[in-house]
Amino acid sequence: MRIGDLAAATGASARSLRYYEEQGLLVSERGTGGQRRYPEVAIERVRLIRSLLAAGLTTATIRDVLPCVADETIRTPWLAGRLSEELERVESQIADLHRTRDVLAGLVRRYDVQAVSR
Repeated sequence: MRIGDLAAATGASARSLRYYEEQGLLVSERGTGGQRRYPEVAIERVRLIRSLLAAGLTTATIRDVLPCVADETIRTPWLAGRLSEELERVESQIADLHRTRDVLAGLVRRYDVQAVSR
């Protein structure tokens, strides 16, 4: 599939797809005229890359763990530790977001009550 088709299927921009390729996260073949051609499995790979980026992983970390995530037969001793570090970081961010949500919810209730009592 061409880059525009992959972009449409995943919601990623063509620019992002080229960046993923530059970072070694995605592979394409060049067709006639130099156009990039991606296999169908690239759709799931791009979705995974985007999920990991949204979770805050760097492209370097994703490049390290992607082969192991994509191919369950690959086992490396450091993978569980590396992923555990990322999980702890994400859980910490979630806890921070919960605290922020609670503060904001309290402020909304406070100011909503004041607006009603006027």
